[in-house]
Amino acid sequence: MDYPTYEDVLKAQAVIGRYLLRTPTYDYPGLSQVIGGQLWVKHENHLPIGAFKVRGGINFMASLSEADRRRGVITATRGNHGLSIAYAARVFGAKAVLAVPLGNNPEKNAGMRALGAEVVEYGKDFDEAREHVAALVETHSYRYLHPANEPLLIAGVGTGALELFADAPPLDVLIVPVGLGSGICGAALVRERLSPKTRLIGVQAERAPAVALSWKEKRMVTTDSADTFADGLATRIPAEMTQAIINQKVDDMVTVSEEEIAAAIRLFLFHTHNVAEGAGAASLAAAVKLREQLVGKRTAIILSGGNIDAATLRRVLGKE
Repeated sequence: MDYPTYEDVLKAQAVIGRYLLRTPTYDYPGLSQVIGGQLWVKHENHLPIGAFKVRGGINFMASLSEADRRRGVITATRGNHGLSIAYAARVFGAKAVLAVPLGNNPEKNAGMRALGAEVVEYGKDFDEAREHVAALVETHSYRYLHPANEPLLIAGVGTGALELFADAPPLDVLIVPVGLGSGICGAALVRERLSPKTRLIGVQAERAPAVALSWKEKRMVTTDSADTFADGLATRIPAEMTQAIINQKVDDMVTVSEEEIAAAIRLFLFHTHNVAEGAGAASLAAAVKLREQLVGKRTAIILSGGNIDAATLRRVLGKE
């Protein structure tokens, strides 16, 4: 298995710069006061699909042959990865087939369909939808794309970290949300080269901790469920490539509760007037949880996405 490198991230930057605008990194005094240190937010929610994943989608789709684009790309998703592939497929004139679990975020499903993708609903959760993809590949000969075990995806999303380290002051800590881990793996490749003294921390939901448990035990740990409203974090089974990188290059992993994620969504709205989805708010939830460690330090967090559905947002705001 070929693993991505920092040089791959630089190559991806040359590709992605032709299709996506740079996202801003802002400091918010109110959020800094909450954690007792200086806090910067990397706004990946400002990308076209509202999430960081589109960087990987563009980088991957740009690499495909015309024949592969015609026969179609298939992958499994809870939403942002699928939106990424649907968006990139539209840019490059390719067919996209996206497997999602039953009961998936309806607004993300609608967004994928609006971009021209075929959405197949199957299984109780992301991992069952992902397993169903194998049968569809065998039947239709689609080009299979694993949601995490793909160097081009990791290199693509790593371009966000290139921008962050260029735009922010020297950082003591960087906190990144983790579903299967493409985002933190891309950040790890860049951190290692550009800012090795920056402490890299991943965050998962307490109710979907497979990657955090695998990091802690240095073996593949699966869970029976991934029952979190932060759908971008809702995975039960780690991915081989991203888990190997996380085990080697990430300094710490923390988990946050559903209540802590909801509170972070409200904090983002109050202090920045940005709407964050659960996964996007997880980094702020972790910063609040770790605030005693962050006092007086320069910390950056990734607001990885803003694609929260209206019903969930109403519920979160109603708890205030």
